[in-house]
Amino acid sequence: MKQAAAIVLAAGEGTRMRSSLPKVAHEILGVPLVRFVVDAARDAGVGRVVTVIGHGADAVSALVTDTEIAVQNEQLGTGHATRCAGAALADFDGPVLVLAGDVPLLRPETLARLLSDWEASGADCVMLSARLADPTGYGRVIRDASGHVEAIVEHKDCDPEQLAADECNVGVYCFDAVRLFAALERLSPANAQGEYYLTDTIAILRADGAKVEALTLDDADESHGINTRVQLANAARILQHRINRVHMLAGVTMVDPGLVWVGPKVKLGRDVVIGPMCELMGTTEIADGACIGPGTRLRDSFVGAGATVEQSVVREARIGEGASVGPNAFIRPGTVMGPGSKAGSFVEVKNSTIGEGSKVPHLSYVGDSTVGSGVNIGAGSITCNYDGHEKNRTVIGDDAFIGSATMLVAPVEVGKGAMTAAGSAISKDVPPGALGIERALQRNIEGWTARRNAETDE
Repeated sequence: MKQAAAIVLAAGEGTRMRSSLPKVAHEILGVPLVRFVVDAARDAGVGRVVTVIGHGADAVSALVTDTEIAVQNEQLGTGHATRCAGAALADFDGPVLVLAGDVPLLRPETLARLLSDWEASGADCVMLSARLADPTGYGRVIRDASGHVEAIVEHKDCDPEQLAADECNVGVYCFDAVRLFAALERLSPANAQGEYYLTDTIAILRADGAKVEALTLDDADESHGINTRVQLANAARILQHRINRVHMLAGVTMVDPGLVWVGPKVKLGRDVVIGPMCELMGTTEIADGACIGPGTRLRDSFVGAGATVEQSVVREARIGEGASVGPNAFIRPGTVMGPGSKAGSFVEVKNSTIGEGSKVPHLSYVGDSTVGSGVNIGAGSITCNYDGHEKNRTVIGDDAFIGSATMLVAPVEVGKGAMTAAGSAISKDVPPGALGIERALQRNIEGWTARRNAETDE
């Protein structure tokens, strides 16, 4: 097959979303709508992708930096938007997919099949269609007496007989590039919306004697476009079910899959167990036998084999094999927790390395620190890493013991096997094997409570 190209139409405002955010920038499972479309085209083997942007151009272009960009300065319809990609593809002679940027459920396999059918059929255009129980709002596929595609009529332009048809246009096509751009030059805005419809190219091609075929989707869910937040939520549920089913069939246990949200790029090993109310997003990867949740959110993170993350938030971090996080821990970007380490209840760790077997059991903050192996950090201890101008590092050596309520004022180092006394503010290095202690002299004032109460009663 000739190398294919794709045009992704992502210029519309999406007024029915009632949002300041461009429609195609809205997310499902942590991924913008337009990224689903671009990634599906790439995964189907498309070499060149041109994204047509318009409304919210800066926001949309930032999401598709791996594509060529064409700009539709005025939103004059889908045909006009497609024509805006003409300059980028002026030298292209081959199959070109035209895709709507708000149809996130299309599978790469479907687009690959569309390209294959175009090649095998010798058609100038092969379009996707779907038979819908409720076709309201969709353009209807009109066939001639012999069953060949004759035209597409937009819903607002349909007569009563056409409205009764249930075969609908999905808005996804594979054209011969030269025939497509020639037809686009002949479009007219003489319709109910006064726009240049891409769908009118079908009638133009047919009038020229070109061959147009329709490939009907086996799964009509793939046809769902997003125009409202209700449709966004419905598409999210479909994708949630699709993704979770694949993982469960591959050996992942989900206690309640309806309460688990897994992004499309997440990787899960065998015998992973995911409890209810968990979100795994971005490039997160969970190794074999790890237990996640309940009530856990992970993004762009790695969790090692046999580790446990319970009722916690983990972002851009690595949790080592057999490590334990939570409940109610916050593991922030740049953190690496070694094998068998622990960050317990109400612990926050940021941009730090926690060594093998080291423990931060509860009520502590560790930031910008290097913690060796076999370290215990007592309850209520914190690293004071920010001096008001710069972030400074704390280094804690192997087998050190940090007493409860210790303040480690960075930059500072606690040596191997050293200890700090509970309630100390350590601002100077503690040598290996030493005890660091810093406490003000305690003073008890006898009878103070009685005298205070007597003064209050007067």
